[in-house]
Amino acid sequence: MVFRESSIGGAWIIDIHPIHDQRGFFAMTWLPDELTKRGMNAALAQCNLAFNFKRGTLRGMHFQRAPHAQAKIIRATRGALLDVIVDLREESPTFKKWDAVELTADNHRMLYMPEGIAHGYITLSDETEAYYHASSPWVPAAESGVRWNDPAFDIAWPIEPVIVSDKDRSWPLWAG
Repeated sequence: MVFRESSIGGAWIIDIHPIHDQRGFFAMTWLPDELTKRGMNAALAQCNLAFNFKRGTLRGMHFQRAPHAQAKIIRATRGALLDVIVDLREESPTFKKWDAVELTADNHRMLYMPEGIAHGYITLSDETEAYYHASSPWVPAAESGVRWNDPAFDIAWPIEPVIVSDKDRSWPLWAG
């Protein structure tokens, strides 16, 4: 695995190191010691899968409030998406900054985000599937979010969303 720091403190872009042979390739995608060595939360409490029918589907910007905050690692297992993270940690030097990483089934790239980060994505192709690990279980009462088009963050989405859930449209604007 090759680790590259994101412009958001504590977030990492992770590329696998495939070992190729006549069958295809093999690669490790979960090495807790390597994550921990870089200050990442390697706890694994829940794995999630999201399938999206249409290009332009937007999910986000989601996070869980403390004490149920989640660190996550996400990758596209089918299709392509642009994953966007926003730093909501007031003590962070990258507070209210955002970063984006293209994750595709072909590039096998993963994105790690620590607790206190809101994340969402827009699909860049039809039939896109996202798979992610979370460090703690989802707790409905701790679920929260910020609006994907909030001017406080000024996220430059590459395409206009065509599908956004009512819940994601109704997240509040950032008041902090």
